[in-house]
Amino acid sequence: MSQWNQVQQLEIKFLEQVDQFYDDNFPMEIRHLLAQWIENQDWEAASNNETMATILLQNLLIQLDEQLGRVSKEKNLLLIHNLKRIRKVLQGKFHGNPMHVAVVISNCLREERRILAAANMPVQGPLEKSLQSSSVSERQRNVEHKVAAIKNSVQMTEQDTKYLEDLQDEFDYRYKTIQTMDQSDKNSAMMNQEVLTLQEMLNSLDFKRKEALSKMTQIIHETDLLMNNMLIEELQDWKRRQQIACIGGPLHNGLDQLQNCFTLLAESLFQLRRQLEKLEEQSTKMTYEGDPIPVQRIHMLERVTFLIYNLFKNSFVVERQPCMPTHPQRPLVLKTLIQFTVKLRLLIKLPELNYQVKVKASIDKNVSTLSNRRFVLCGTNVKAMSVEESSNGSLSVEFRHLGCHMVTEELHSITFETQICLYGLTIDLETSSLPVVMISNVSQLPNAWASIIWYNVSTNDSQNLVFFNNPPPATLSQLLEVMSWQFSSYVGRGLNSDQLNMLAEKLTVQSSYSDGHLTWAKFCKEHLPGKSFTFWTWLEAILDLIKKHILPLWIDGYVMGFVSKEKERLLLKDKMPGTFLLRFSESHLGGITFTWVDHSENGEVRFHSVEPYNKGRLSALPFADILRDYKVIMAENVPENPLKYLYPDIPKDKAFGRHYSSQPCEVSRPTERGGKGYVPSVFIPISTIRSDSMEPHSPSDLLPMSPSVYAVLRENLSPTTIETAMKSPYSAE
Repeated sequence: MSQWNQVQQLEIKFLEQVDQFYDDNFPMEIRHLLAQWIENQDWEAASNNETMATILLQNLLIQLDEQLGRVSKEKNLLLIHNLKRIRKVLQGKFHGNPMHVAVVISNCLREERRILAAANMPVQGPLEKSLQSSSVSERQRNVEHKVAAIKNSVQMTEQDTKYLEDLQDEFDYRYKTIQTMDQSDKNSAMMNQEVLTLQEMLNSLDFKRKEALSKMTQIIHETDLLMNNMLIEELQDWKRRQQIACIGGPLHNGLDQLQNCFTLLAESLFQLRRQLEKLEEQSTKMTYEGDPIPVQRIHMLERVTFLIYNLFKNSFVVERQPCMPTHPQRPLVLKTLIQFTVKLRLLIKLPELNYQVKVKASIDKNVSTLSNRRFVLCGTNVKAMSVEESSNGSLSVEFRHLGCHMVTEELHSITFETQICLYGLTIDLETSSLPVVMISNVSQLPNAWASIIWYNVSTNDSQNLVFFNNPPPATLSQLLEVMSWQFSSYVGRGLNSDQLNMLAEKLTVQSSYSDGHLTWAKFCKEHLPGKSFTFWTWLEAILDLIKKHILPLWIDGYVMGFVSKEKERLLLKDKMPGTFLLRFSESHLGGITFTWVDHSENGEVRFHSVEPYNKGRLSALPFADILRDYKVIMAENVPENPLKYLYPDIPKDKAFGRHYSSQPCEVSRPTERGGKGYVPSVFIPISTIRSDSMEPHSPSDLLPMSPSVYAVLRENLSPTTIETAMKSPYSAE
């Protein structure tokens, strides 16, 4: 079943999550119409290869054209219109940057896999639950509602200001008219009536000025409360979601909504500022005893200006954290002399700022006095922000060619500075990336990534560069949730509760992962009991094994993987002979083994495990082919494949048939000739099992043996002789 078909079968709460990350960058219509084709392309590789991305974009447009041709025959006018519009939008947005469409589609596919993994989890993890709480969603709606209300209130005070201006102009006209009247006219009854009218107008003007100032004061107060109590808190939540997304968690959404709120508030505050300036002009033209404008305007203008400064300072954010294009799923780990990318956004989108805001990048700007070593960024570190930098029209800047010299084991921070000059105000802005880890060799990547995980799980502080001087423990439940994210984001399928329980047992003496804490040393520094490697080194090697050698089997859910030998035997003991399961080796880095059950002649249950297959063996022969062709030689018996059913009772060929790379090779006679006169050959995985023990004593060895030689051996040697020749020391696994 395709991934998209699985997505469509999810519950509504998960479908709502899927709906959030499909937009004009990658419309859901395209995902639906081209589901299988999209899933068959390597978008992750294309996101780092411009040539490959260009070809995929061209092929995507060709696929769209083919769909257009099909629906044109069906005369589906609405679909034809939408597809034409989508094609035009895609071509316009990504023609100059094809790698971006690869990044977008790769992220969407990754997020689908994460949601599918979450749907298979019996209980939502504590981190994800906190990020998706109903109270957070309610606050988002409240912020948007209050911003809209403030915008509406400012429009009303705009009308009040205009009314005051008209009222004052009328008063001024009447007053000057009286001044030009003859002395005899001034003593008339008409004159007295006009003076009374002017007094009423002055009273009304004074009332309206006080009313307008009162409304503006209320708007300033509400804006202050909204910014400090809700909007900034919403921004901090977005930054926390970004932290979690960096280590494999749910994609962080909501920045466009925040931009809309920031922009509307900025527009409202600038409009309010202009209204106060107009009131000053009116007061200059005409003032009187008790005029409220000179008394209140200065203080109100100071408050508005302060709010504008504060709003701008919070609006400058790192939209996409530093990341090497060669390792898109390992952000915040940077290798010296290797370029990395980082994207900034100003959440206040005003047309006057386009191409007017230059951003400068530097490293460890605020902590240089703590170290005698100076770190220098190389590459273009000054660029102007523009709406053209982003596909959604936001005011952004992306540094694509930054690098760094020198490296230490400390955490580092990349700082970005700019200056806004707008409507007579000059505002200095500064923001920083999350802490990054610098490495000098790619072999340091696993431990560097462990540091990034631990930091972002353990703290909301985005600038604690001395964190690892005394790293706090992490809760086991949160850490195991993040471990599952590593699998869902990196290899397409997360871990279920049984697999997580096994990891919990490996990390602690507990059998439950709902409580307890774990230290940094236990996770990444101390060797596992009786082993020469740490827990994280073991887990990272498994991720690498899955990614490079057994990815389709893992995604299909056929690799149980994380199960102890004790649990393995408990699961298999009551199953049919030939039932087997696949698990990761606990003693070999990056190894996978299989264990099957059979019965002795007296009916006793026996378990057989093969020596783990590592990446060297799996590079020679695909694992699915090994399972298909695997043979054992028992004393006095011919070789046979003992693997019949994948646990619990799935016929082997039904589970793995579509993953076989070729048809099984029949054994050839020496007289049969292969291509170019050679005898055909094939790799045959064979184990020998002694019959004088309840436990096997020899491992599975992947032996290159031509079928013709194997046929001769069977005809001329007894099974016992073949067994003796093939014997090797057995390592129980």
